Amino acid sequence: MVTCAICTIGDELLIGQVVDTNSPTISKALNQIGVCVHQKCSIGDNRQTILETIDLILKTSDILILTGGLGPTKDDITKNALAEYTQSKRFYHSTAQEAHIREICRKRDKSFLEINKIQAFVPETCTVIENRFGTAPGMWFDYLGKVIVSLPGVPFEMEGMLPQVIERIKNHFFDSLVHITHKTISTIGIPESQLAVQIAEWENELPKELHLAYLPNPLWGVRLRLSCYGETEGAEKIDQAFIRLKPLLGNAIYGEDNQTLIDVIDALLTQENASLSTAESCSGGRIGNIITSKAGASRYYKGGVIAYDNRVKEEVLNVPAQIINMYGAVSQQCVEAMAIGTRQLLHTDYAIATSGIAGPGGGTDKKPVGTVWIAVATPQTCVSKEFFFPGDRLRIIERASVAALNMLRLSIICK
Repeated sequence: MVTCAICTIGDELLIGQVVDTNSPTISKALNQIGVCVHQKCSIGDNRQTILETIDLILKTSDILILTGGLGPTKDDITKNALAEYTQSKRFYHSTAQEAHIREICRKRDKSFLEINKIQAFVPETCTVIENRFGTAPGMWFDYLGKVIVSLPGVPFEMEGMLPQVIERIKNHFFDSLVHITHKTISTIGIPESQLAVQIAEWENELPKELHLAYLPNPLWGVRLRLSCYGETEGAEKIDQAFIRLKPLLGNAIYGEDNQTLIDVIDALLTQENASLSTAESCSGGRIGNIITSKAGASRYYKGGVIAYDNRVKEEVLNVPAQIINMYGAVSQQCVEAMAIGTRQLLHTDYAIATSGIAGPGGGTDKKPVGTVWIAVATPQTCVSKEFFFPGDRLRIIERASVAALNMLRLSIICK
């Protein structure tokens, strides 16, 4: 199996000023052609660190892909470090890359400077990977049986050059690439520890060539990924394993692979040609924001009311004042009245409502911070449930919003 390590270079990554988005993009592309990414790291703009990291990684990796440190300024030292590592005696001039640089300068109405020309010089030990999106060329080194690839750190430049790199890797390692298959199902409503107990027998019976990973997310549930390396029938084996798993988890499973909860809700509402509205108190419009983040949501989402003040609940959503006076705004009676009220107000098939205490203040012994009531009104009925979400204010709002969307999903599929 061909192995690869990815190393991102830049002090800005280490101090948290910039988030590395290059590694996931590169990893995904490599997995698709059968290269196993077994290591990732980030290092600073330091010549000795770069040299030591390259040497250490290539002891266990067939390929090393570096991003960053290829610009025109003095802290961009990757090119010189690679020249030293590969014992390059001189640099040569890439006329093709200089042509790209000149064209970029022309389009930006900038002068072509000597510092730009220097960027077109590369170590003699490398093959240039042309960069049509920026000024720094990429470099491919075939050195002592290993492949080193150096790409710019700017994400859109790296992404534009990546297809060239992937094609070169495919050609270089043609006889050694293997099938790599990953498939994922997403669950919600079952904590990771409980999920592990629930599927323990199924997990123990998995074929030895299938590898299970738990991918928990405190908001969106636990994803279960099965991976198979080196088997042409890997996808088939994973499908069969998931078929055996689904009866054990039932409606806790909401999606597969890259499907999100809102993707699933979008499909369900579209299939039914049904409409949706929201009435949000403690979630403050977050549910509507999640819904409308999906392109095409206007097909079914009619709108919402942020009923933060009790007068809005009463005067806009027609929640009877006696309900709030008797039970409080954070109650089953109030949240059901909100859901029914917004469904009638906006003439929709379904409506979601939330009312709770997001904190940090406002809690009581009977209704502590994190208490949230959620209701879903449907054409047939109205269902509601009380939740308690630990965490800070933003975490409570997020978890309440996700729980509300999942209640909508269950209301649609279980009617």
